[in-house]
Amino acid sequence: MSSMSQDVQMEAYSEAVKSGLYAKRSGLVGKYDNVRRHWEDEITRHFIYPYVRGLLDRCQHSMRRLRIIDLGCGSADGYELLMGIRDREAGLHQSKVDLLSEDRVGLYKGVDLSADLLQQARSIYSHNPKVSFEQGDFTKGLSLKKDEKPYDLYFSSYGTFSHHNDDDTLVQMLADIAGSCQDYCLIVGDWLGRYSYEWQTLWTNDLNDNRNMDYVVSYIYNKEEREQRQNELQHLQLRLMSRQEIDAVVSQAGKRAGVEIKPLMFFDRSVFTGRHMDTAEYNPYAQPLREAVNSLHEPNVRTNLSTLIVNYVPKAGFDFINSYFERLQMCWNTLVSYCQALMEAYDPDARTLKAELPAVPATYPTELRQMMERMRQVVEGAGWLNTGLPRENVIEPQLGYALRYLVSRLQQGQGCGHGLVGIFEVNKTQ
Repeated sequence: MSSMSQDVQMEAYSEAVKSGLYAKRSGLVGKYDNVRRHWEDEITRHFIYPYVRGLLDRCQHSMRRLRIIDLGCGSADGYELLMGIRDREAGLHQSKVDLLSEDRVGLYKGVDLSADLLQQARSIYSHNPKVSFEQGDFTKGLSLKKDEKPYDLYFSSYGTFSHHNDDDTLVQMLADIAGSCQDYCLIVGDWLGRYSYEWQTLWTNDLNDNRNMDYVVSYIYNKEEREQRQNELQHLQLRLMSRQEIDAVVSQAGKRAGVEIKPLMFFDRSVFTGRHMDTAEYNPYAQPLREAVNSLHEPNVRTNLSTLIVNYVPKAGFDFINSYFERLQMCWNTLVSYCQALMEAYDPDARTLKAELPAVPATYPTELRQMMERMRQVVEGAGWLNTGLPRENVIEPQLGYALRYLVSRLQQGQGCGHGLVGIFEVNKTQ
């Protein structure tokens, strides 16, 4: 595949901004849809929480505030994601639960190549003196001014590091980060997962094949508009990564910098709910599962639960990946079907189940059994309400959270989701 210049690729983001569908709103469609807000952001926050908390403690011990640089910040998506991390130890009685309070963040600097996205970011955060934005191309290395202090957190989100089409530019950037680190820092890298079901046609056992995919930002439009705009849409060339490939790049970067870059955690994000599940542009068997999950979290909207049933089609020659998806599909579908059975069996007048459902087999995975019990409690606890649309506004959102829990606990951090995120540390004090 021929290489595209970064300037050409930025046209795709400019087009998306001009469409209005990159506006910071939520709902059933657009960049900031319900899955983005209630699944993707929250799954990332869940996994990075303990590491960011530890980083804050380090800063506290040194009597200084946290410094963050967001590489590929877009319209400050990383700032919103990080500032939205909640203190998971907060009690029900507490109203302030933000982990990163304003007084503990000294500086957030966002770097991006897209002038349109930066303009959008500045229009939102220009009032905050501790938030700044800079236009720059991080695929050409980490560009820091001579008098610029090192950062504590080098952050990226939503496949940003996949803009490194050539691994050597990624190696150099990571080596620059490790070299510039004073004593200790965290790096959060975010790539497109090589084995996402969305682009099953691109799966390969030879990691030298299909390294970069032709990624079309078409998901922000509905089906009819996608078809009408097919010849107008801009394309991105983005690197597909597996855990094995990231490990190799990080190891090489550490050797180049002469400092260990230690992997702490990998996790898959957006398994079965990635953007291109709904478009089926890279997998003819993909189902619009993101649309269905978006519906679960939309107020006052009742979802046809049959649209949530996954019918995974395996690909020959990928036994390990197929086994993972098969198991996840069975757990996902079992939970959806159980929730449907609960609602059908519930008598709102008697406030009890009309017929006892079969016992949950002890052989089911612990995570599945936990969520089945939770959904039973939700249906029995809310099913009798005759105001506020309990199914639409209580039961269905809770089913969404239960599915999210299931996916996040069963993921393996191998590149099987739309996003593959790695958390790394550089520790020069050891």
